[in-house]
Amino acid sequence: PQHFLGLAGMPRRYSDYPDNFMSWNILSSFGSYISLLSLMMMMMIIWESFINQRMILFSLNMPSSIEWLQNLPPAEHSYNELPILSN
Repeated sequence: PQHFLGLAGMPRRYSDYPDNFMSWNILSSFGSYISLLSLMMMMMIIWESFINQRMILFSLNMPSSIEWLQNLPPAEHSYNELPILSN
C-alpha cells in the first residue's frame, strides 16, 4: 500500500493522512499489525524452544553419510575417486 500512496503523491513520514488516502492508510496499518503479531509469535516460539529444550526426534543428516567421515577442516583432495552414492 505504501508504494501506491507514493505513486499518488503522498509523502512519507506524515503523521496525518488526507481523507482520500484513508483506505490505503487502514490497509497499511492492518499489515503492520499482522507483522507485529508475527514478530511476537516468532519471539515466543524462540523463547519456548530455549526454555523447553526438547529432544530431537529425527535427524536430517545421518551420521553414516559421507560428510561425517571427514576431519574438520577436510583435506584439500579428500577422495582419490568419487564415492558411490546409494540409498
